[in-house]
Amino acid sequence: MGNYVNPGNEGFTVIRNGTYVDKTGLIRLVNQTIDTPRRLTCISRPRRFGKSFAAQMLCAYYDKTCDSAGLFEDLKIAGDGQYRDYLNRYDVIYLDMTGVIGEASGMDIVPYIQRNVIRELTEQYPQLRVVEGFAATLANAVAVTGNKFIMLIDEWDAPIREANDQPDLQRKYIEFLRTLFKNSAMTGKIFAAAYMTGILPIKKDGSQSAISDFKEYTMIKPRQFGAYFQSFYNPNSVIEAIRNDDFDSYWTQTSAAESLMGYISLDFDGLGRTIADLIGGVGAKVDTNDFANDLVTFRDRNDVLTLLIHLGYLTYDETTQKVSIPNEEIRLEFTRAIRKVRRDDTIRRVRESEQLIEDTVHGKEEAVARQIEKIHEEESPLYYNNEQALRSVIKRAYFSYGDEYVMFEELPAGSGYADIVYLPKKDSMLPALVIELKWNQSAEGAIAQIRKRRYPEAVRGYGGDILLVGISYNKEAPAGERKHQCRIERYLTNE
Repeated sequence: MGNYVNPGNEGFTVIRNGTYVDKTGLIRLVNQTIDTPRRLTCISRPRRFGKSFAAQMLCAYYDKTCDSAGLFEDLKIAGDGQYRDYLNRYDVIYLDMTGVIGEASGMDIVPYIQRNVIRELTEQYPQLRVVEGFAATLANAVAVTGNKFIMLIDEWDAPIREANDQPDLQRKYIEFLRTLFKNSAMTGKIFAAAYMTGILPIKKDGSQSAISDFKEYTMIKPRQFGAYFQSFYNPNSVIEAIRNDDFDSYWTQTSAAESLMGYISLDFDGLGRTIADLIGGVGAKVDTNDFANDLVTFRDRNDVLTLLIHLGYLTYDETTQKVSIPNEEIRLEFTRAIRKVRRDDTIRRVRESEQLIEDTVHGKEEAVARQIEKIHEEESPLYYNNEQALRSVIKRAYFSYGDEYVMFEELPAGSGYADIVYLPKKDSMLPALVIELKWNQSAEGAIAQIRKRRYPEAVRGYGGDILLVGISYNKEAPAGERKHQCRIERYLTNE
């Protein structure tokens, strides 16, 4: 048992000793690629999204120097027909590239990897004949042992991301990968399968062609691997919240979080409004096709949004081709970051939204009507009276709600569904807001609908004040002349 060759199952044992969500279905997917043209798999996911846990699980499953049956017998994979065909049957080479960079301590990482892997192989197989060429020595090991390797590389792109000022190191590292994975005859002779994880997808400019034969599964196209790497929340945050019995933004502990403000501050047309829409809960269309798959090449808002998908800040719906903020934790990060952005249009949007919330709470009906009208006029006239567009108007207008409120859409209430409800957070002193925007009715009529269908019933249990906000306009009027009216009333809990 070594550090890089057959490291055993201790890592997965530690994971099983804690709270473990069964992700062993991933093993079945990798098993299906063994000794097939699809043997090379590359998963890209943000930090702390379970990539390393999955790699340690695979190591425990394949490593032939240990008996891992006890770790898997109560998990889903144990019921798979091929489960025992591959259990602890292979020599495993496991490289955590972030750890390798640290261990190499400034040395060229490629000779460091080659030297240590060969040393551990000869310790485990003294009869191994070491020859010139790393791949050739691995091929000799296969001949000696009678079985191929499973290669696991965690954070494969760490040397690319962290050595921007060392092009020679990057070049040697890519050449090292090419010797392993670009020679189809040698690759098939050495590896039964290879599984790599990284943060960003493989670059499209050919500079990473050494791994272009890998089948990629990304945040944009997770395909069948999507179920095993959650894209809607940061698993680390959930674990920490349960362990510490409180909710906090553990996302801020990642270096990606430190860069968020820099990305959303980039001066691209439409980016400021799009970020405001996303914070408000409005999805945004994005073209992901031209992204360069790096952290420095940005041509327009689409590139910025695509990077934020890969970093886990946005989730992507392939069907609608829209992005959205996946959860409250990340929404808080956007809210904090956008207040630090020094762009006039962004500062204006934040101030207007904050003022709207203040005007609503203080019952300033004319001011609320003017701001809603202003936001409404920014909508495409084609969708002006569409129900979804009406909700997006409210969400855009109140987008800075995150400090004080949690937003709910189409909340089941009374005898219907409340379009938009802003429920105060537990430490907020503000009232709950139940908002209805209607066309060709009076503002009083919108309030009447809220009362008739008993929408406040959905939030009555929270115990605080509730404001009913009705907003109306005449849809028959031409664009620019659709004057809005607003009515704000307090809801009495004994109604």
